[in-house]
Amino acid sequence: MVDRCQDTCRPYYFSVKQVLIVEKVKAFMKRKNIVISAKRYGIDALGAMAQGLFCSLLIGTILNTIGSQFGIGFLTAPIIEINKVPYTIGGMCSFMSGPAMAIAIGYALQAPPLVLFSLATVGYSCNALGGAGGPLAVLFVAIIAAECGKVVSKETKVDILVTPIVTTLVGIGSAWVIAPPIGSAASAFGQLIMRATELQPFLMGILVSVLVGVALTLPISSAAICSVLGLTGLAGGAAVAGCCAQMIGFAVMSFKENRWGGLVSQGLGTSMLQMPNIVKNPRIWIAPTLASAITGPIATCVFKLEMNGAPINSGMGTCGLCGQLGVWTGWVAPSEKAIANGAAAITPTGFDWLGLILISFVLPAILAPAINAVCRKLGWVKDGDLTLS
Repeated sequence: MVDRCQDTCRPYYFSVKQVLIVEKVKAFMKRKNIVISAKRYGIDALGAMAQGLFCSLLIGTILNTIGSQFGIGFLTAPIIEINKVPYTIGGMCSFMSGPAMAIAIGYALQAPPLVLFSLATVGYSCNALGGAGGPLAVLFVAIIAAECGKVVSKETKVDILVTPIVTTLVGIGSAWVIAPPIGSAASAFGQLIMRATELQPFLMGILVSVLVGVALTLPISSAAICSVLGLTGLAGGAAVAGCCAQMIGFAVMSFKENRWGGLVSQGLGTSMLQMPNIVKNPRIWIAPTLASAITGPIATCVFKLEMNGAPINSGMGTCGLCGQLGVWTGWVAPSEKAIANGAAAITPTGFDWLGLILISFVLPAILAPAINAVCRKLGWVKDGDLTLS
């Protein structure tokens, strides 16, 4: 009888024990501020990575372009030589993109100082090992290294040694294993998109423009996505068109509600500001999205608009006019990624400038409000739906 009771109760005993273990693990992760969620990794970390990339690679590209085009000596003169390779100020900014991305990701994950600072080495190593897909590899590896570093942080009396060693070894070890295949996969997928856009500029112009534009408005980073995929050429031009349609579209069609402040904050900042309103009424998203479906193929088929600057510019739209600066940079001094894809410097014609202006500003400012007017007549959009809080 006793044996039968023990046999019956044993599974229950073990299940309680397992529950206790799970609760302890949850408590430990909460104490360590380790939050495994789509928001933490897919929004916070990805958005921070884009900012790190912006402050390094993109700024470096802009400084190099300004220096070379306007003959500014201190921007074109090499300031340091690494492995017999001379670097300008802008070149050094780009050189440090790996550490900048990794530290930005660590900051978004609220990593302790010793973990955060250790990510500089991890980011550089991962970006180098990842090749063309370095940014995507940095995203994964920096998350792994940061979370492992947080696990051991302040758990020993020699934290000053343990935390940096664990973070560095886990990060570089992970980079050594997963960065090359991640880089190859991201590069191959980006090449597929760009090749498909060249073969089917109309259909892919619509697809790339709409998807990247939607990503820009969502609380994820379109800039990071374009950088990860290395989008340049016609695909990059379609991405620029989609982002501009969202930003300028929302800015102009909500002018009645938000006036000049809204025009600037959305047109030169981000259409992401409309996300709370989109959640309340998704139909307000119809106009800028349809506008991007129109301007995308116009960019690829009519104006042959190519974005051959740094790939991150493809996902920036009119944010700080980075998309337009990227197109201009690609005309006069294509990025290494664009050159690898067959791009070459050109002298832009009046038709090129007309295309850039129409795609970036004029067409979105006309199409989105016109489509939104139809939505208003149908009762899908009402006064106040686009008001920014």
